[in-house]
Amino acid sequence: MNIRLLAIGKTDNKSLQTLIDDYTKRLSFYIKFDLEVIPDIKNVKNLSEAQQKEKEGELILAKLSPTDQLILLDENGSAFSSVAFSDYLQKKMNAGIKTLVFVIGGPYGFSDEVFKKAQGKISLSAMTFSHQMVRLFVIEQLYRGFTILKNEPYHHQ
Repeated sequence: MNIRLLAIGKTDNKSLQTLIDDYTKRLSFYIKFDLEVIPDIKNVKNLSEAQQKEKEGELILAKLSPTDQLILLDENGSAFSSVAFSDYLQKKMNAGIKTLVFVIGGPYGFSDEVFKKAQGKISLSAMTFSHQMVRLFVIEQLYRGFTILKNEPYHHQ
């Protein structure tokens, strides 16, 4: 299985980017992983929230292939412990999914079209985090999940 993380907008915090790069490298020892950044939409001040979500949604959907399984990172999604998330990853691998695609949306969330295409939603927390930080949290949790599956000492209970 391959895992892709799609995110709207670049990370401009160099400290965060260094950590993202570190966990991306660590994760690559377990699975083929790709972080793909979709550039911010230009002239958003001329768009309504709905229009911005629509445009971002078109860009997200254009990045998907028909066999991808789309999972949205959404505050209304299912919440997992780290161990339960590792089980979730194992089930996805056992199901023979070729590519699992997690998506971090823009500042206003996802368009209706993206919600319709999604096969699931995951919430990282009831709290709100910056989209740049969420990238790090997702990649770290993927790494943690694979270390749990391999019974490696990174995660402590």
